[in-house]
Amino acid sequence: MRKVSTGFVYFFGALGGLLFGYDTGVISGAILFIQKQMHLGSWQQGWVVSAVLLGAILGAAIIGPSSDKYGRRKLLLLSAVIFFIGALGSAFSPEFWTLIVSRVILGMAVGAASALIPTYLAELAPADKRGTVASLFQLMVMTGILLAYITNYGFAGIYTGWRWMLGFAAVPAALLFFGGLILPESPRFLVRTGRLDEARAVLDTMNKHDTAVVNREVEQIQSQAQVVSGGWSELFGKMARPSLIIGVGLAIFQQVMGCNTVLYYAPTIFTDVGFGVSAALLAHIGIGIFNVIVTAVAVSIMDKIDRKKMLNIGAVGMGISLFVMSFGMKFSGGSQLAAIISVIALTIYIAFFSATWGPVMWVMIGEVFPLNIRGLGNSFASVINWTANMIVSLTFPSLLDFFGTGSLFIGYGILCFVSIWFVQKKVFETRNRSLEDIESTLRAKAGDESVDLATK
Repeated sequence: MRKVSTGFVYFFGALGGLLFGYDTGVISGAILFIQKQMHLGSWQQGWVVSAVLLGAILGAAIIGPSSDKYGRRKLLLLSAVIFFIGALGSAFSPEFWTLIVSRVILGMAVGAASALIPTYLAELAPADKRGTVASLFQLMVMTGILLAYITNYGFAGIYTGWRWMLGFAAVPAALLFFGGLILPESPRFLVRTGRLDEARAVLDTMNKHDTAVVNREVEQIQSQAQVVSGGWSELFGKMARPSLIIGVGLAIFQQVMGCNTVLYYAPTIFTDVGFGVSAALLAHIGIGIFNVIVTAVAVSIMDKIDRKKMLNIGAVGMGISLFVMSFGMKFSGGSQLAAIISVIALTIYIAFFSATWGPVMWVMIGEVFPLNIRGLGNSFASVINWTANMIVSLTFPSLLDFFGTGSLFIGYGILCFVSIWFVQKKVFETRNRSLEDIESTLRAKAGDESVDLATK
């Protein structure tokens, strides 16, 4: 392994999350200008926003599973190249359809990053730090969104500013590529492909040269690396079913609770309740800063609080915030106080999401699948997440026109409380458990139904 620090590995390993956040967040401000210059209707606006999500589905479905065959690092480098091409293509798009195609390409890199990075970080980190390390992905996502908000505001006064907004993503994409050249491969992948010495060297660095821990991890990984992948049949089989239910359920609920509609369309929501465009974009920056701070706090406590508890607390906070926001929006047209209440509730909602469902979902889908189908399982959960994201985001403008902001978010709020039932009934705890321990329990449960995953 190249002589690099663990901090370098974690930073560049998670850097794809910054591009993920930037490329999904920048459209929230850019769409205000694109729709005017390209004369887009509400359905076309939905497609400009959702084209990245369609590409993300393809990227997660194609590139994600390939990491089980070619390695996490190589596919991460490929994602950086696609990010670069998609960003420049979007910036130079002369008309609507070229922009759509470019954003689909960009989305392929976003989807690949979402499938690769949680798995890569989870496989690198020691068990007692895995939650913190894996949640760096979400911190990078939120940092990318904040960077997008700042860029939106900075270029808002330029007629072609939206092109600069979209094209700026090429800079971190290049940084990711060159940093990725120095990153190590996942030790779990190295063991599976017979490169034991390389795997041991990576584990030695990541575990601060603790020989006893390294030997124990290598032994556990070797034991489970001998299991031949059953592919799709194993993913949908009895043994992996609890993991699949968690991955699919968390992926869907994270979206149907309205998180990305709020993130993508916040400036539009602000203008609807009476803010000017410039004020809306400036308020967006304030939310972004608060968001990053809250996510950083979540990263620091990720390995101190059970994942299930964080999900339930987040669902309650998000649900209540949406109800308050909906109430405020119903009266915002005639009341400045109601408009302010709506913005505060929206900010609190995003804070709860950033501290809980944002990072925890990505952490858990990187943890719950067995080694021999981990890339495939994480990819499948990511595809489901992006599909739900696309459906919710694509339909949001039309639903907003039909129901109005005040009524629409009540439905999202109700789904927040439904998610608590799912977490309590279907999700097992993963905090402070090694990936190999989680897999052993899954295999034991498949052979003996008396084993209770929730108490392991």
